[in-house]
Order: sequence, then C-alpha cells, then structure tokens
Amino acid sequence: MTTISVVIPTRNDAEMLAVCLAALARQTRPADEIVVVDNASTDNTAEICAAAGARRIAVELPGIAASTAHGFDEARFELIARLDTDSIPPDDWLERVEAILQQAGPLSAVSGPGDFYGESPFARWVGRSVYIAGYFWAIGWLLGHPPLFGSNFAMWSDVWDRIRGSVHRGFPLVHDDLDISYQIPPEVTVIGDLSLQVQVSARPLASWHAVGRRLSMAWTTFGVEFRQEPPFQRRRRRRQWERDHPR
Repeated sequence: MTTISVVIPTRNDAEMLAVCLAALARQTRPADEIVVVDNASTDNTAEICAAAGARRIAVELPGIAASTAHGFDEARFELIARLDTDSIPPDDWLERVEAILQQAGPLSAVSGPGDFYGESPFARWVGRSVYIAGYFWAIGWLLGHPPLFGSNFAMWSDVWDRIRGSVHRGFPLVHDDLDISYQIPPEVTVIGDLSLQVQVSARPLASWHAVGRRLSMAWTTFGVEFRQEPPFQRRRRRRQWERDHPR
C-alpha cells in the first residue's frame, strides 16, 4: 500500500483545526501521518494536535510558504497531501487521492476545488463562481496545466524533491499553492479533478479587506515568479516538452 502524509499549516486556528483533524480521523483510507505545521500559535493548537495524534512541528519563519515547505520537508511518506486548517475533506478524500495518483504515476500531482461554507450566501457565491472558477481557468491557462489549490491538493514526494530548492519559502507574502504550481517542471503531470472537493471556509471572502489582501498576495506572487521566468516562456517550455514526450 502507498503511504500518505497529510500536511496542515496553521496559526492560532485551533477550533477549525480540531474539525479538520476529526474529518481526517473518519477517512476510509487513514493517513499514515498527519503533520501540523504550527506557525507560532498562542492558542491551544498543541493540545488539539496531541489529542488527535498529529505530529506538531513548530516553525518561526512567517508566512504560509515557509510553513508549507517545512511541512513537506518533514513529511516521511510517499504521497504528500495538503489541507488548510479550515478544510473539511469528505470521508473518501484520501482514498480518492491515492487512487488518482497511483493511476497517474510517480511524477504527478492532483488538486480539486473547495465547496465554501460559512459567512454570507454572497461570499459563498463569490468563492464558488468567481474565485475558484477564475483561479482554475485563468491560472490554468497561464501555466499550461491545472493549478494546485492550497486547501486541497496532493503530490508524490518525488515531485516535492524536484522543486523543494526552488520554492520561495522565505517570502511571507507569497501564496504557497501558486508558487508550487509555478515551480512544477514539465515532466510532472498535474491533474485538476473538479469532483475532488473539500469544504473550505468562506472567511477569506467575507470582506473587501480580506479579498484585497488575497489579491495583493497574488500580485506579489506573480511578481516573484515572473522575475524568475516569464510566464509565456514557461508555458512554451512546457508545451515543447509535451511535444517531445507524448504521453
């Protein structure tokens, strides 16, 4: 059987973390380990992790990019699955992730969307119809493959080994999922499965200030990535590799 690590970055979000860990405890295919990357929480995150049997790793570097990268570095098993603290995966999430990546082969990653809960009906509509739909369409077009959505993705550890030195873990205002998506090399198959959903809180869309913060981080992330390699150059490189290596 393939082994699976689940990585969850968190900061002062113990209540939602407890819900996420409870959902992981109900999985039809249990995780082989759960790694909670605790970015200087001052609440009872440590107690929540201990009660759930999760391995808690404390990090001091600020930002989600540093937390995710550190958790992936520490993951000990063949598949690395990624959730946010406010993610609530369905009971068969890991079972489906494992099946998809086993079929796709050892250099592959998979991501699905979020089904938003909480906040107002309008915030949930924006999340579903604008944010998620726009992210998968626009960023997918830019990259030439589906992007990874931070609340719901997984990859083989071999994929992480290829990009761990190029992700921008020292940039606090970088979106980790977009950064990882941009660093994925052409030989990696990225699968976007719209039926692979998890529930995700709509709180990042609850106010214009919250939306503006996410857009600012996206703008910063694009600036970092584009300085490293212009997007159309990256897309051409991937297309050329696909022509030279038809699957």
